[in-house]
Amino acid sequence: MRHDLFAPLTADEILTVARLVRGAGLGEALGFSAVFTDEPDKALLRAGEHVARRARAMIVDRSTGRSYDVRIDLDTESVSSADVVAEGAAPVLLDEFEGVAASVKKDQRYVDALAKRGVTDVTHVQVDPWCVGNIPDVQGNRVCGAISYVRDFPTDNGYAHPIEGVVAFVDLVTGEVLDVRDYGVRPMNRACAGYDAESNTPMRDDVKPLEITQPDGVGFTIDGNELAWQKWRFQVSLHPLEGLVIHGLEYRDGDEYRSILHRGSVAEMVVPYGDSAPEHNWRSAFDVGEFGLGKLTNSLVLGCDCLGEIRYLDAVLAGENGEPYTLPNAICIHEEDDGILWKHQDWVTGVTDVRRSRRLVVSSIATVGNYEYGFFWYFHQDGSVQVEAKLTGIVQTRAIHEGEAAPSATRIGENIVAPYHQHIFSFRLDFEIDGPDNSVVENDAARIPVGPDNPTGSSFTVRKTLLETELSGVGLTDPQVSRNWTVVNRGKTNAWGLPVGYKLLPGWASATLLAQDEAPVAQRAGFTKRNLWVTPYSPSEMRSAGDFPNQHRNGDGLPVWTRADRPVVDTDVVVWYTLGVTHIPRAEDWPVMPVERAGFHLLPVNFFDRNPALDVPPSEAKHHCH
Repeated sequence: MRHDLFAPLTADEILTVARLVRGAGLGEALGFSAVFTDEPDKALLRAGEHVARRARAMIVDRSTGRSYDVRIDLDTESVSSADVVAEGAAPVLLDEFEGVAASVKKDQRYVDALAKRGVTDVTHVQVDPWCVGNIPDVQGNRVCGAISYVRDFPTDNGYAHPIEGVVAFVDLVTGEVLDVRDYGVRPMNRACAGYDAESNTPMRDDVKPLEITQPDGVGFTIDGNELAWQKWRFQVSLHPLEGLVIHGLEYRDGDEYRSILHRGSVAEMVVPYGDSAPEHNWRSAFDVGEFGLGKLTNSLVLGCDCLGEIRYLDAVLAGENGEPYTLPNAICIHEEDDGILWKHQDWVTGVTDVRRSRRLVVSSIATVGNYEYGFFWYFHQDGSVQVEAKLTGIVQTRAIHEGEAAPSATRIGENIVAPYHQHIFSFRLDFEIDGPDNSVVENDAARIPVGPDNPTGSSFTVRKTLLETELSGVGLTDPQVSRNWTVVNRGKTNAWGLPVGYKLLPGWASATLLAQDEAPVAQRAGFTKRNLWVTPYSPSEMRSAGDFPNQHRNGDGLPVWTRADRPVVDTDVVVWYTLGVTHIPRAEDWPVMPVERAGFHLLPVNFFDRNPALDVPPSEAKHHCH
């Protein structure tokens, strides 16, 4: 398959896209919300048909607020289609948000509301914009809500001083403040909550240097955006919406590279808040479809974000006026020790064989307002893959009266609480286990009834359920029966006659949405109600809440697509895995949250004939070993 058709856009291609979009008669003041490769239909490639290199642009007419979905043929340098987005809107332009603070600070209603709370100098006010898709009575193509905090000095932690009860709504097109809602005065917490080193002296003095060196250099190679490490090879890129993307994942078995995953990425993530107060109950963030994880990716710093012998990949993205720019050090690549790979001590001979595990790490980190999200793909020598999201940053806060009940929040300071919320991630995993004809089997451990087949009652088996259509099975994790799912190629077997496959093994964080069906966020983020969805591959189904969840009131994506209940046996399947962290904040999460981890494993199941890591050489003993 031609991987160049899936590769990220170059700077020249972005310039071509911008030129063609500007010439398409869509308006004079266009904002480029997201520009990326329009990936081809794999079925056309397999059929040997000519497929053009294409791009896609999500565009905002800044003068009207109208959104467009534009597709460009890069081979012919022509616009293939330019459709008005009928429901929902293109992702937020960062410069739209940047103008919100200036707008609200000039509104007399807002100034008066702050004065009631003793805030008279708006230059010390931090304004955080939020998307408003969960508020049915706020009308307009592009509107945001604004929440405010006080910063007593430039490096102050504003979230320590929430200006409670004031929410302003701003039209992002005109800059007009549509409404200022005042839900009542609460006392402001005045204690500083700095998290920098200067605010937390004395520092520990017993932390010794930890140096990681590879005197012979790294064990991987990078050619463009293709990575090769030991028996793995794949492409890696940064998508403006989805962030880190893994493409064309293969593992060398003997002399043959075998396909495992065509494409893996974060297809959406939503952060719904569980506080019932009217100034808070509308808040949620669709970090892919409303903001764009890739656009918010950090430039990583050696020794801080990544440690060891590091190689970085830059990312070329489109700016919001259509100009290409380079985000340096967007993706971090390195190897790290991972403990024991396998070990056995023969009790008869006393001989011990042990191999140490090494893994390849590919990661990126995005900052979305108050939170940081790290996305880590770990590739192991035994053919397994671990995918992990790391959560850190600053929790949202609200102010309360002394003694006021806060049933959905944790007190973290005087008059200040951190509301309960969830972080729910949807990973899109486009499997190709030894080719495109795959099926999904749900595996549950099951007791065998006591009787002739199980006279002692100690035996158990695995109940395997073939998922035949999109709506078959409940799609929820169940640790009591060790539920997992295996993607198999029933047309290919290993040496022992077993179909080759890879297992999706859930991790410890697999929460689904706690908001009830009546909640607007439940309608907009229906994908969060199940841990597992299986769909037949479609090039138009790339993101779990649809392409335009921003201000989409009714919801799109997986719940809509799967109503057709299409067959998913022996075909090109896509597995969508939902994992979630239900964050009940602790005092220890303040003023900055230690990293919390959530993820899953992909493990070969009868993909090989035996342990594929038997050929990993023994490590040289650096210290005395017993």
